Amino acid sequence: MKKYIYAVILVLTSIIMTNAQRMIPGQKGFEINTGTLSGDSPWQNYYLNLGMTVNGKNGSYQLWALEYSHQYSKYKGLHLPLETYIAEGGYSFFLLGDARRNIVLNAALTGVLGYESINRGEDLLQDGAKIISEDSLLYGAGGRLSFETYLSDHLVLLLQGRIKVLFGTGLQQLRPSAGLGLRYNF
Repeated sequence: MKKYIYAVILVLTSIIMTNAQRMIPGQKGFEINTGTLSGDSPWQNYYLNLGMTVNGKNGSYQLWALEYSHQYSKYKGLHLPLETYIAEGGYSFFLLGDARRNIVLNAALTGVLGYESINRGEDLLQDGAKIISEDSLLYGAGGRLSFETYLSDHLVLLLQGRIKVLFGTGLQQLRPSAGLGLRYNF
């Protein structure tokens, strides 16, 4: 009789696919994101973002990130580089998802602090024109809507739409972006 019980248990365990728990509170993750800042030239206007997450309850998590963004502004055939270095921290809230957290939609609110460099600090252009805007410190807030899906038990694919509202800048205060990324949960 025991042989039959063991055989049934063995068959059931091999048929039923086991899934690891996901979004465990306290679990940490490292993510890397990249994307475009504008639609007219995505290869020249981009951002790179490195982040750390700490999972909370119900699929929400804390988010800490460092970001570098690079864009060009056109002036009489010249391309002026605009570079931004940003640190941000905030919280991402679970909005929608399936019970196993295979597919999740999250919304994040962040605080932003950074530095902006226009034309690498040079204010005089080749034709003698002078740039009035100067390098400056930035502060503000950010928002992010992310669609997240698990590729494996530890690897997550992120599709994001983001927006930052920045103060202290002589350029755009409202900066939208779109991108994708990978997160490794450990």
